[in-house]
Amino acid sequence: MTLAQRAREQLQAWPDLTAAPASCGIGRALSSGRDEIVHFHSDRDVDLHLTSRAIQRFHYDLVGSSAIHLIPGSHWVTVHLDCEADIALLMSLVSIALKSHQAWPATGAVPHAGCNFHRVTVLSRGAALDG
Repeated sequence: MTLAQRAREQLQAWPDLTAAPASCGIGRALSSGRDEIVHFHSDRDVDLHLTSRAIQRFHYDLVGSSAIHLIPGSHWVTVHLDCEADIALLMSLVSIALKSHQAWPATGAVPHAGCNFHRVTVLSRGAALDG
């Protein structure tokens, strides 16, 4: 079982999340209410709809993690799962995302691009260190 599969199984057990096809057309999504929260695109890459406010609030922590990839202007972050600690990080960030979506529901006034799939290239940590 891949890291993404393990993470998805754990998150599907959360009562606030429901599984469905990802709106971007690639992979599976977990949604809460009307908002997609997580997209599982591959065995290691997960896009998380963290919201712009949460990204701003935790920006320095997010950029300090080798597992997190940010795209300027995106409300999504990409989490690259390389080890069990990355799954724990994803679980914490999903909790933050759920709280962010509850505290600041989308108003529709500010359109945002979909998830980060095909907008970010993730190298494994070993490859990044070798280059």
